[in-house]
Amino acid sequence: MYALKPAFQRLLRPIVRLLARIGVTANMVTLFACVLSIALGSFLTFRLPSQRWLLTLPVFLFVRMALNAIDGMLAREFGQKTNLGAYLNELTDVVSDSFLYLPFAFLGFDALWIGAVIVLAVISEMTGVVAVMTGASRRYDGPMGKSDRAAVFGALGLWMGLELDVAPWVSYAFPRAVAFLLALTIVNRIRRGLAEQHAKL
Repeated sequence: MYALKPAFQRLLRPIVRLLARIGVTANMVTLFACVLSIALGSFLTFRLPSQRWLLTLPVFLFVRMALNAIDGMLAREFGQKTNLGAYLNELTDVVSDSFLYLPFAFLGFDALWIGAVIVLAVISEMTGVVAVMTGASRRYDGPMGKSDRAAVFGALGLWMGLELDVAPWVSYAFPRAVAFLLALTIVNRIRRGLAEQHAKL
């Protein structure tokens, strides 16, 4: 999914230019996306009146991907890079992910495994950031990066929001498969980060 980012950014560029003209900053977009993620995740976890509300999840995950691309473009292309923005960009991502994945712990999936997915997602993003400390670039390697997770959880939210049955084996296998792919992602980011750093020596 991350490989599609350049094309996605080209589509968003007119919106980014408009936001920059009216004074919207990258940090504003970052915080706005995080607040919306916390609000939606909390609603779906604790106040879900009908399973059909899960249909909002794939829509929002797409919007959030757009907001994440927009804040990065504002920062890079309109001179809005700040040290605070670097912290916000990484921290709000893992907070947002945690709230958006949490509802599935209460929707028939093993809560411990959903918890493991949340923890491994945080570790995978931290691994990508640590690469910078070793002299490599920020690592976004898959197979279960942020965009991939959005696609997977969005598809599941769509399926359940349409009130289609989730087979028992899917309930069992889904969080375990995602956890395995996240573990593989962590290994890939470490391995490729070290390789990149070594190639610079």
